[in-house]
Amino acid sequence: MAKSFGLKDFEVQEGASPTQNEPQTKRSVIEQDNVTLARLGKKPVLKRNFGFMSMLGFSCSIMATWEGVLILFVVSFANGGFAGSIYGFLIVWLGNLAVFSTMGELASMAPTSGGQYHWVSMLAPKSIHKFLSYTIGWVTVVGWLSNIASGSFFCSGLIQGLIGMNNMNYKPQPWQAVLLFYAVVVFAVFVNTVVSRALPKIEGLILIFHLLGFFAILIPLVYMAPHGSSTDVFTSFLNTGEFKTQGLSMMVGIVGPVFSFLGADSAVHMSEEIQNASVIVPRAMLLSIMINGILGFSMLIATLFCLGNVEEILQYPFPFMAIFQQAVGSIGGATTMASVATILTIFALISFIASASRMLWSFARDRGVPGWYTLSKVHHSTSIPMISIALVSVIACLLALISLGSTVAFNDVVSLTVSSLYISYLIGNGLLLWRRINGSIKAYDSSSDGLTNIAGAECLSWGPWRIPEPFGTAVNAFGCLYLVVIMFFSFWPTMMHQDAMHMNYSSLMLGSVVIFAVMYYVIWARNVYKGPVIQI
Repeated sequence: MAKSFGLKDFEVQEGASPTQNEPQTKRSVIEQDNVTLARLGKKPVLKRNFGFMSMLGFSCSIMATWEGVLILFVVSFANGGFAGSIYGFLIVWLGNLAVFSTMGELASMAPTSGGQYHWVSMLAPKSIHKFLSYTIGWVTVVGWLSNIASGSFFCSGLIQGLIGMNNMNYKPQPWQAVLLFYAVVVFAVFVNTVVSRALPKIEGLILIFHLLGFFAILIPLVYMAPHGSSTDVFTSFLNTGEFKTQGLSMMVGIVGPVFSFLGADSAVHMSEEIQNASVIVPRAMLLSIMINGILGFSMLIATLFCLGNVEEILQYPFPFMAIFQQAVGSIGGATTMASVATILTIFALISFIASASRMLWSFARDRGVPGWYTLSKVHHSTSIPMISIALVSVIACLLALISLGSTVAFNDVVSLTVSSLYISYLIGNGLLLWRRINGSIKAYDSSSDGLTNIAGAECLSWGPWRIPEPFGTAVNAFGCLYLVVIMFFSFWPTMMHQDAMHMNYSSLMLGSVVIFAVMYYVIWARNVYKGPVIQI
């Protein structure tokens, strides 16, 4: 008979001595993490290899904010111009700090790879907690699958852009983009599987490259390029979408910086592989947003001052490459600078696949997807979800085939990333706001050894990381308001007068995902999915 697990199985036994390769301090932290996980009803099956610095590198690299400012420059500039790009970035930065401060509280309460759907299950009223958490689980999985597809798509496009910079006769073809898409996915899968033991160290190195690469681009850009006037940069707006007001145009263009900050919840989905997760996850999320916000804002200001000929650079698929070429006056120098951003974007894909696979694995563990028994397995020697990694990668590669028929259709898949993840943030943060207002969350008690913060819980308990009141409620409310506004504008087309071919169909895509999840729930999942499974 298999041994049953209880909280005592994960407690540190007095007098127990660590092994030669496992210091007492490290062992104590991991044991306490296992106790915390057991209180959520889960068995520890993944190895806790990540510490604070490696997870900070993981979070910073997956957001790639200063790289995103360059890659998505045209989105906010076309609808917003100089000043609109700046003010839109600041709105998104402030909004993300509010949203992820609240999500840090949730991650501290329940540091599990399931993240949003687990939080919804424990926060929602009993009458709807199962259905609502199931729907959010599906939406979050689809959001992360779209994130892999969009990240890979940008990587392949950047590589083609570099080729075009050095060969004026080169004409990029969709089939070439797909093959490059597959190549970067294979590279990311290799790192996540074959050298998975070294992933924390790799993420630490990527963090160093992320910081050094920023200065490697910023210094020659600012030093060598002619500078525009501060009046233009801080007061000049642009409305190429021909919207009725400049404010409306800026809010449509705000999707660019939104995408540049996307993925901060990646640390949440890696929670079961992080030491002292209930404290490290909130800190890593917020510090990565602070660091990336500073780097991204600095890069944006520098780019706007060094823009050069606006009409000329907007003709390029990636205008930042033309900006670099104008600045340094050398194709070789511009290629080197653009290569730094391209390589870091490829490195970000490593974290995309890691986070998406853990999210899928966790949802499968709770019987939320077809084939859950197989998908919830972890490799016996590496303790990573190999099958889930393979599936998210294959699905992303299949999505890439859409671009062979229609790039516009594939762009709708890309836009699904924002709407899917933002709605998962909104539901979880909104339910926490409701719970904290009605006072149904107890103070943190580290000595408690009973189940807490599980599906349909009547009384919840805070984690060790919490924003003091009344600031917690104010930040929570502001974050929810921000999410509602961004969700609304994420469904808008980029131009006022748009034809059917170039419309923004992300609302249709999101609606299709929700309808599928609801139908699947009614037909099959309601008899299998009961919310996060109590394993102990």
